[in-house]
Amino acid sequence: MKRISVVLPLFLVALCGPAAARDCAPQVRDAWIRLIPGGMPMQAGFGRIENRCPNPVTVVSASSPAYGSVELHETRIVDGVSRMRAVPALRIAADGNATLKPGGLHLMLMQPHAQLKEGSKVAVEFTLSDGRKVLGEFQVRNPAAL
Repeated sequence: MKRISVVLPLFLVALCGPAAARDCAPQVRDAWIRLIPGGMPMQAGFGRIENRCPNPVTVVSASSPAYGSVELHETRIVDGVSRMRAVPALRIAADGNATLKPGGLHLMLMQPHAQLKEGSKVAVEFTLSDGRKVLGEFQVRNPAAL
């Protein structure tokens, strides 16, 4: 009987551990979109995706009902020239984060369905490699006010 009383709690921990990790999801924080005057076909989104979970996650796509297309991009200086490229997957370590900022990793928000106003909020949904979705709320900000 003593052996079962030791094994059962270990079995329950093993059983519940993966479920708890699966239920844990990254959070989108301090998210904002740069307000661009006049009907520009592209805008940029910034913020932080925090993964306080025990396992790494990988963001494989993003979408928004406010845009025709949303992509993760990264700006890098190559041979003294600023170059932007699409990022097909963004891995975020366990208890880590990814910072989306001007001049670095960011969202390219293309083909807006309507002109946005300062203070508006835009939903962006991130898809993880395991199929889960993470919703972020991005506030439209005037860069002159930052």
